[in-house]
Amino acid sequence: MPELPEVHGLCMYLDTQLSGAVLNEVRINSFSALKTADPPYSLLEGRTVKGVRRLGKFVCVDVDCLFFIFHLAKAGWVRYTEHPSSAGLRMGKSNISARLLLHRPEDEAHIGVDLTEAGTKKSLAIYVVRDPQDVPGIASLGPEPLSPDFDQEALAAILGASSQQVKGLLRSQSVIAGIGNAYSDEILHAAKISPFAIAKSLDQATVARLYESMQEILVGAVNAAAGKPSSELKDTKRSNFRVHARTGLPCPVCGDTVREVSFADTSLQYCATCQTNGKVLADRRTSRFLK
Repeated sequence: MPELPEVHGLCMYLDTQLSGAVLNEVRINSFSALKTADPPYSLLEGRTVKGVRRLGKFVCVDVDCLFFIFHLAKAGWVRYTEHPSSAGLRMGKSNISARLLLHRPEDEAHIGVDLTEAGTKKSLAIYVVRDPQDVPGIASLGPEPLSPDFDQEALAAILGASSQQVKGLLRSQSVIAGIGNAYSDEILHAAKISPFAIAKSLDQATVARLYESMQEILVGAVNAAAGKPSSELKDTKRSNFRVHARTGLPCPVCGDTVREVSFADTSLQYCATCQTNGKVLADRRTSRFLK
């Protein structure tokens, strides 16, 4: 799933490419992805793109005071081209959920933006709204972790009020916006914290490590994504991981084997030496996991 750094990089790239372009046509190929009916998406056509920005994990395209907003979910992505196909889309017969066709007057470029989604479980969501706050997922977002207002004290207040495991807390978009499964693994590994540690049990020194690791990991990933075209962002994300999606490989910090705990539809990775004092967390597939 694209998270804060990749969505940020994607928005920067799309903002550069689409600002000033006229949105000539919107094609929706998966009506299950379209979550709104008013205003109709046809009202976007003929309007000029004013900019593209990130809100949590949402991409928000300002189309002259209407907003085309999408969330890529687990398997969605964006395909950008300056040689768009003129062929029609066969409803439900491709991995393309929506296609935007634009014209950029400054250099006469004709642009195509496809929202794609792999797999059979479709979760990509599209909204056309008059105000981004009309999207429920945006209205409920927690603070941005890279905002100047989000300091160590703010994080300490969030952790101190929760009996939730810290891994789940970091992933909760209503608590902190933008962090998902991958970067929560990376942040906790850098901070040397067990994913199953209870948030309010963390002492002041551990909270400080967590905050510093959050800033280091996210800022580094945002910088790595900056300026990259959408086609390169996924590989850039994967190339910087230390534990996430590296089950069975050596931890680059201590050399121990990276381990995994699997759940119904996801998994987490961690290093026992770095994070749990050598204790191996039991996999829920085979036994009750240990806290």
